[in-house]
Amino acid sequence: MCARSRMDRRSMAARSPLTLLLSLAVAAAGVLQVRGQRAPSIEGFITIDCGLPEHSSYVNNRTKIPITSDAGFTDAGYNRNISAEYVRPQPQLSKNYLNVRSFPDSVRSCYTLPSLVPGSKYLLRALFMYGNYDGLDKLPVFDLYLGVNFWWRVNISRAEGSILAEVIAVIPDDSVQVCLVNIGLGTPFISELDLRPLENTLYRQANATQGLVLIDRRNMGDTGNYPIRYPEDPYDRAWLPWSNPKFWLDISTKEKVQENIGSLRLHAPSAVLQTAVTALNDSESKTVKLSWKTELDHVDRMLGCVAILYFAELQILAGNAVREFNTIVDGGPNHPYRPEYLVGDALYNGNPHECLSRYNITMVATANSTLPPTINAFEYFSVISTANVGTDLRDVSAINAIKVKYQMKRNWMGDPCAPKSFVWDGLTCSYVLSGRPRITSINMSSGGLKGDISSYFGDLKGIQSLDLSYNKLTGSIPNVLAQLPSLVLLDLTGNQLNGSIPSGLLKKSQDGTLTLRYNKNPNLCINKNSCQPTKRENNSKIVVYIIVSIVVVAVIGALVVLLILIVRKKKGSTKSSKRQDCQHLDNHRFTYNELETITDNFKIVLGQGGFGTVYDGFLQDGTQVAVKLRSQSSSQDVREFLTEAQTITQIHHKNLVSLVGYCKDGIYLALVYEHMSEGNLEDKLRGRNHSDVSLTWRQRLCIAQQSAQGLEYLHKSCSPPFVHRDVKTSNILLNKNLEAKVADFGLMKAFNNDDDTHISTARVIGTRGYLAPEYALALQLNEKSDVYSFGVVLLEVITGQPTILESTEVIHIVQWARLHLSGGNIEEVVDARMQGDFNVNGMWKAMDLALKCTEHDPAQRPTMTDVAVQLQYCLELESKDQTRGNANNNFHMMEDSSRDRDLPMM
Repeated sequence: MCARSRMDRRSMAARSPLTLLLSLAVAAAGVLQVRGQRAPSIEGFITIDCGLPEHSSYVNNRTKIPITSDAGFTDAGYNRNISAEYVRPQPQLSKNYLNVRSFPDSVRSCYTLPSLVPGSKYLLRALFMYGNYDGLDKLPVFDLYLGVNFWWRVNISRAEGSILAEVIAVIPDDSVQVCLVNIGLGTPFISELDLRPLENTLYRQANATQGLVLIDRRNMGDTGNYPIRYPEDPYDRAWLPWSNPKFWLDISTKEKVQENIGSLRLHAPSAVLQTAVTALNDSESKTVKLSWKTELDHVDRMLGCVAILYFAELQILAGNAVREFNTIVDGGPNHPYRPEYLVGDALYNGNPHECLSRYNITMVATANSTLPPTINAFEYFSVISTANVGTDLRDVSAINAIKVKYQMKRNWMGDPCAPKSFVWDGLTCSYVLSGRPRITSINMSSGGLKGDISSYFGDLKGIQSLDLSYNKLTGSIPNVLAQLPSLVLLDLTGNQLNGSIPSGLLKKSQDGTLTLRYNKNPNLCINKNSCQPTKRENNSKIVVYIIVSIVVVAVIGALVVLLILIVRKKKGSTKSSKRQDCQHLDNHRFTYNELETITDNFKIVLGQGGFGTVYDGFLQDGTQVAVKLRSQSSSQDVREFLTEAQTITQIHHKNLVSLVGYCKDGIYLALVYEHMSEGNLEDKLRGRNHSDVSLTWRQRLCIAQQSAQGLEYLHKSCSPPFVHRDVKTSNILLNKNLEAKVADFGLMKAFNNDDDTHISTARVIGTRGYLAPEYALALQLNEKSDVYSFGVVLLEVITGQPTILESTEVIHIVQWARLHLSGGNIEEVVDARMQGDFNVNGMWKAMDLALKCTEHDPAQRPTMTDVAVQLQYCLELESKDQTRGNANNNFHMMEDSSRDRDLPMM
């Protein structure tokens, strides 16, 4: 015989009043006590009535467990009452279902349950009853997360029905978050949320990387109306009664069922084991069958299911009577078993078996048995992964303190970085295969921040970029920011800060390791001396002396200026003209004859460009240099030459090529640069020097990231900012350590106005294949034009292909990459010379970044700051990649004992 009770997990409670009774707020039932014993402790229990008014609380009439408002556990959502038509008199409807908390404003909304013991095991339970609380009469579907791991898909099938979601999991931290996620199918809500501590010896299948989601928990042979919970079950598990006299014979005892000594404490409490079912008296087959239907609302049912079956002999067997039976699950292997009188025990599968839509348990008496099988209770779970970890705890603590200080709303709920799809607005995080995510970038620009700069920013040790620009921040810049080891960008523009900039920040800014922006802070000064206020003197005589001194100095100054003007007027016009040509050039000036000596009569050619030829040379002190001599046929005129020379003397960054000197001697124009011994990136990628070994993926990433830092300096740290206009692989030079520096500044253009959105040029200047569409077609140039060019460079770095591919047809590298990636196989486009030696996640991230950089619409492209930060993440992925190993998908086996043995299941 097969029990015909079909347990659709999503609507089980709606089908009968049993699930509604899970809250057990029924006064008439009285309080069940364990005879002769005190009630077990409820220390660590958390029971929240969601939507209950703040400061409200009450006690569950049956369990005597205190229930509190959720006001202290979440700062999101709204309290709502269910519709009057669904309010039924007690005991049909429990008090906790009368109200809900609804979350219409955010994609992810979370409860935080505190004061846990890290690494301990807990049972968490969530209850939902819609009751048309919003008046829309629209049944919602939404997702439930345990921290950063998917738990359950809540699918409301009836307005009056209730749904229970329960999970058993190891919680790694001292708190846990339960989050409701809007998936576009209705507003998430919740009625009740519970947490119960468990002993770590319970449920061995739940461990640090996997949890158990309850599908069903049944007390067989119980004819009562209410499930057994606390205090009979010290962990407040809810054991639903299941009895069907058409198919089974109920048996019971009033005697206490003992726990098996030496057991792994899997079995149910005595009150549950005191009832059981067996075959009907008229049954000849001596068989007991259980069968129910369940639908698993999980993303991945391949992780499997776990069954735990509980047994205890409740009858004294007379004479030679024997009760022995095989337990078969879904036609799998059997296992003979004899229950012991008044001793509870359990059979279970140590390794999860395949989850089926209908689960079948069959117990068949063996040939030696004179009595039919019995079963007292069972639990059935599906396995979920809890391997995803949350953000570094120090980062979480710091960013939450920052959130509170500035009263951040946005979507700042749940874990800051995980899952990736829910990362907080304005945050960027790094993700590694082993270890927790770290916050690496915060953009709170124009966020309306008030007050001083929080010292908690100094606790974010992995942060690389911090943008607090255009807020209303006051006070001084905290010294802790100078101690951040990874910080490469700090933008404090447009605030009301005062005091001096910490010397540590200034030093990092000067040596090129930090891009520091602090304009539009009128009361901010560079050093302590410049911050000293003018001392007020009350003595009138001193005031008079000061005024007189000023007048005297002014008169003398005027006379000096007049004398200088007279002297200058007598100077020759040739000398004046020469000074005008070389204004702002503070580097060494060479003659043409000196260049001949330096280059050994221009003997060794390093390269050829639009400006002219680049020669190898050595200064008198032995310093190797590169001499860039303007060709007479060069399109670059004297003005462009002076622009490049003057500009490069004003900019200094470790990823920009340094100018050693210049030459303007008659018709000869030349620039003398530091020598980059490994040539340019284009030649390295193309393998033009056949003695070169192909660049590794890590080397390519380093080169790209360093180049991005150089361009980011031009865009954001120069005043005025510059657009390079000729970003390409041949203009990225490499030193002996393969460190990259951007070169060739002759085509740079400056933004002279902070409000400029673009520069309109008279003609297109640049290199075919690298030109941004808006520049090539409309002559409109801005920093996003450089971003496009850099995106092309990044595609070359990844694929090893040239910008224009010519085979059967001419195709640009951007179109070529998009076409070949349409099948989702990145290996098709990656440079084969890397021989597959790369982190796939990092490679995809870099490719995605390159494609974003080459978007047709400039507004869709990232900034160079974003590009540099994202490439740093790719580098971190590659660095951690060596530690990755094969994931162990096997579940822990439980130890055998005399009574605890594996139940063979498929």
